[in-house]
Amino acid sequence: MKMISGLRKFHYVTRVSVFLVTVALIAGMAGCNPFCTLTIDSTEGGSVTVPGEGTFTYFVSQCGPWVDLVAEADEGYRFVEWTGYVGNVDAAITGIQICRHESITAHFWPECTPMVTAGSFHTVGLKDNGRVFAVGDNSHGQCDVGNWRGINQTAAGGYHTVGLKPDGTVVAVGWNNYRQCNVGGWTDITQVAAGDLHTVVLRSDGTVVAAGDNGFGQCNVSGWTDINQTAAGDWHTVGLKPDGTVVAAGDNSHGQCNVDNWTDIVQIAAGGNHTVGVKSDGTVVAVGENNDGQCNVGNWTYITQVAAGGYHTVGLKSDGTVVAVGDNEYGQCDAGGWTDIIQVSAGSNHTVGLKTYGIVVAVGNNDDGQCDVGGWTLIRWVALGGWTDILL
Repeated sequence: MKMISGLRKFHYVTRVSVFLVTVALIAGMAGCNPFCTLTIDSTEGGSVTVPGEGTFTYFVSQCGPWVDLVAEADEGYRFVEWTGYVGNVDAAITGIQICRHESITAHFWPECTPMVTAGSFHTVGLKDNGRVFAVGDNSHGQCDVGNWRGINQTAAGGYHTVGLKPDGTVVAVGWNNYRQCNVGGWTDITQVAAGDLHTVVLRSDGTVVAAGDNGFGQCNVSGWTDINQTAAGDWHTVGLKPDGTVVAAGDNSHGQCNVDNWTDIVQIAAGGNHTVGVKSDGTVVAVGENNDGQCNVGNWTYITQVAAGGYHTVGLKSDGTVVAVGDNEYGQCDAGGWTDIIQVSAGSNHTVGLKTYGIVVAVGNNDDGQCDVGGWTLIRWVALGGWTDILL
């Protein structure tokens, strides 16, 4: 009997020992034994002020304490996101529960420059932290921009979307049958524009590069020099020089490239088959197709920016109100009641405006949800698929 009791005790002790070892191993693999470390750092442009940066040690009982996190951006930068297992990766103020050894980083990017671009059936919004959002037609993946980070400018083409990074490189998604998204090797870029089936970019040295459909010569811009702004229409491309003159290439069947005699221009926009320019005195000129009155801008004054859509033209006045002419079949010109607007953009059959406090408004065709921007806030600029216009 004593021998049996001894064996039972031996087996009992063995089972308990195995159990404890197993628990210890599991705890060790989880990093809770019982002290865990939290390592915090940040990228250029900001810092983590709570609890600070460095490596911190916490006593962990099962799944341990909740640690508050606060990331603060330096002037000229914006918080983008956390990497690591934090409560909310998109929030500058969040927290983390310590259940194992953790390493997290707060990411910051330079603030974005307010701009607008125009196009077809989707709308793209860029927040001042470099994040990008899109709504509308996504039949070719042109709205798949949710994972873009650190973007400081976007352009939306007919069925593709282009993004410019602070380091001068370019990204693109969407339809690529004409290689309009083949932008991966471009460097030293300062501005992007997207036409219906082509992409145009401006280099820091004032030269221009283009990719995509060249059926009308819209990509024949390699000889351009001393350019400070580009705009991409349906099948034509326009460039603005520092002296206020304008050059154009591509389809001219409607006279949309007849800009050789323009002077004193400070901003350009290219629509479906028309081209629009703002003069330094706030008046506007336009050439090209005018079947819907989209070029009837001769009486406009106090204009600070224009956008050219498929068959309509939109103007932003210095007082934040908006004027529009041209095709209004879908109500895309019904922007007369808008106030406090700082940017406008014209799509194929819709118009979008950015208000002073980052709220976005839209009118026109919404068959693909391209006007579903009511919930957007803190957007610094907006872009619409198809044609491009830039505010410098």
